[in-house]
Amino acid sequence: RAQSILCNETVTIQPINRTLSPDGFGRVLEYELRIEWEANTGADRAPDARVVRDLRKVNGRPPRPKDLEACMDPKSVSPDSLELLLPRHRDEYLFSWMGSGALKHQRTVMLDYRSRVRGSVEGSWKDDCVSISAPGYFKGRIWVDETTHEVLRLDEQLVGRLEYRLPPEKGSRSAGREDIYIVERADSTIRYRRVAFHDPEETVLLPESIESLTVFGGAAASHRTTQVFSNYRRFMTTGRVVK
Repeated sequence: RAQSILCNETVTIQPINRTLSPDGFGRVLEYELRIEWEANTGADRAPDARVVRDLRKVNGRPPRPKDLEACMDPKSVSPDSLELLLPRHRDEYLFSWMGSGALKHQRTVMLDYRSRVRGSVEGSWKDDCVSISAPGYFKGRIWVDETTHEVLRLDEQLVGRLEYRLPPEKGSRSAGREDIYIVERADSTIRYRRVAFHDPEETVLLPESIESLTVFGGAAASHRTTQVFSNYRRFMTTGRVVK
């Protein structure tokens, strides 16, 4: 069902200072977003969903070539945020029952999770921009509707402080030492809501917003990012048999 749904995504990236207050001008991006499935997964497993973004506007104007895949922008293709709940991924995490709660007047149950194993911290480069991958360095909480078992919210945060040492060809070797990126904090919250479609009637639980905060130590720029999803629409295909 998700493969037939499109939406608009508005992303606001705001640089912040050490007090978490805005620092300079933000960047506003407008995307058209859709879901795709990886091909050729074999009969023994379900396909992975991928979120695919098509950039339409940057600060209210059409994008230029240099606007594509800018340093802090969301990736044009990214994995689905709830794939950790798929059966083949569950053994990679430790889940803890945290009891009942309330979210927007809805009764919920809470599950905490963390990775069983930490992977290696790696960086990928594009010009002067580095993207850091740190599998297993995050923990989270899942808020689930007590009656329907739908996921209503997912919180995730960095466990401790993360350090990534630049390779020799990237570091400045100031005072004989390579540069180090230090991530002091990385939090995110994803909220979901029910969206109704008509002809035929259908209600689907879909992302409403994502709020994330990344705080770096040293001279690297910290930022707060807000992603809002709107104008959900569904395309249907029909066919007929002609003799």
